Amino acid sequence: MVWENIGKPGHFGKKRDEIVGNYNRLYGPDNWRIGWVWNDRVLDFPSACLVYEDGYYSDSFSREELWERLASEASDVYDHHPSDVESGLNYTIQNGKATHLQDISIRRVMLRRGLSFKGRELIQVRSHNTFWGNNLSPGKIPFQLPELLVTPRLSGWWDKDSVEDFWQSNKVLQLNR
Repeated sequence: MVWENIGKPGHFGKKRDEIVGNYNRLYGPDNWRIGWVWNDRVLDFPSACLVYEDGYYSDSFSREELWERLASEASDVYDHHPSDVESGLNYTIQNGKATHLQDISIRRVMLRRGLSFKGRELIQVRSHNTFWGNNLSPGKIPFQLPELLVTPRLSGWWDKDSVEDFWQSNKVLQLNR
């Protein structure tokens, strides 16, 4: 198969299923895919998730006190809905209308760092209007290798050079030619 980049699809959010359905109708279910440009290749979803996660991993070293506080206060974390915790450490378990990665990344980083949740509160790490969302949203976490972000950059609710900037700006739509 020869895959050709045909565009930058941008943020899907809660319209993920609708967008995927449209791509299936336009191109056929097996004739398109989403990938993430990384150096001179395109990563699949699981590989891109690991690059995304490494942004959180890097952050856990630069803000160790914050991560230790999270471990002491949280029983677990979620993005959109408390049921997100059912994904555990598995990025491919996506039961909601929008993809959630930051909660899974946080759990995996905690494991990698030998930390565990010891608190009593299930904490949402989404809204920038809350302490935890403002500190652990992917739009606020600095991306570890900003020089590898693809230009032109997409803009949205996320900060420049953030993990979310990687996720959106490096995302490509590919067609099987």
